[in-house]
Order: sequence, then C-alpha cells, then structure tokens
Amino acid sequence: MSKRMYGQVCPIARSLDVLGERWTLLIVRELLLGPRRFKELLTLLPAMGTNRLAERLQLLERSGVVHRRALPSASDVRAYELTAYGERLRPLLIQLAAWGSELPLDDGIDPGTVRAELIALHLAEQCPPDAAHGPHETYQFQVGDEVFHVSTDDAGVHARSGPAPAPAALVAICDLATFDALTRGTVTPAEAVSSGALITTGNTGVLTRAFEILRHRTPATTA
Repeated sequence: MSKRMYGQVCPIARSLDVLGERWTLLIVRELLLGPRRFKELLTLLPAMGTNRLAERLQLLERSGVVHRRALPSASDVRAYELTAYGERLRPLLIQLAAWGSELPLDDGIDPGTVRAELIALHLAEQCPPDAAHGPHETYQFQVGDEVFHVSTDDAGVHARSGPAPAPAALVAICDLATFDALTRGTVTPAEAVSSGALITTGNTGVLTRAFEILRHRTPATTA
C-alpha cells in the first residue's frame, strides 16, 4: 500500500507524513511507558490489526523514531523502544493529552478503555517540579490486572509499565475506581486504606507523596 504524503517542505507537514496516520501516535504513547513487544502492542491496540501495526512500526523505524532491541530479561526476545529522537515526542504527546482532557466525551467512546497506567503517565509527566521535590523514590501499583511503577529522580517523574526494577518505597494495590478517586482527591489515601479499598506497604508519608505526585491538576495549578 502506497503511503499518502503531503508533499510539502513545511516541517509540520513532514512530521505528519510520519505521525499523522491513524494509530501511529497511539503506538508512540504505548512506548512512552517502556519497550513493548509486537504482541504486546497488538494486545493493547487490537483494532489496528497485524498488518497495519507492522506497517506503522516499519515507518517509525525508517524515520528513526523507534528501534528494536533485545530485552535484558530475554536476549532472544526483541522489543520496540523509542530512540532519543522519538523520546523528544514525549512533551508533545503529554501536552496533547492535557489539551484533549478538556474535550467532552463523545457517545462513541468506550469507557472500558480507561487504563490506570495511562492516567499515571499523564499525571506523572504533568507533575510540577515543586511537587516532585523530595526523596528519589519508586512507587509500584497494581490496579486490577495492571502493574506499573512511577519513579522520581533528578530527571523528573516518569511512569513505566511493569514491576519496579528495584525494591519500591511503596507498593499499592487497589481497583481502578479507587485509583481514579485517589488521583482526583475525592478519597484520601487514609480513607482508602481504612476502608480496605487500598492495600499498601510503605509508610504514610510515602503514600501521601505518591498521590501528591499522581494528582489531577487544573491547567492553572499545573502552570
């Protein structure tokens, strides 16, 4: 299938030649959370289909946005990962998420597509620097079937799929409704723990810091 192109010198048009096809930015979104195998991407984006996913990944590879590498845990398994050039899309996608969060939900949107790790990705990247100041820590979450972790260090705050690579300062287990309520501040961590909706390891201070970082903010408070 020949690829449609704008055929313009304009860098916006050239960017859209690579990123403007349907599903492409959602592939990049998934890779913001870490390396993904082809089957993992297909599971997360099932409506794409195998052929379309392969085509999009090939274009992203040719354009220097992603590359494949062996996973440390299995040298014979290769996964797709953002290159340094691809990582430069991170702030652009996070700003796109912030812009899109203000749009009304259309009737055609499936509420079952909500994922806690995508909420964490958005909130972690939107966290203002003063809220992230403090100990360098990692918080691990199990929300339903999802397992992901959030790390704070000198580079900022980032969410990644999968278990924490080292012992976490906090391990929190809850369902999606509880996680969403905690990030919106409609339930406090203490209330969630006392009701049994949130199971944690880690002290109260760590738990409070984790949900101060993972907190919905208005555009004004984020700025």
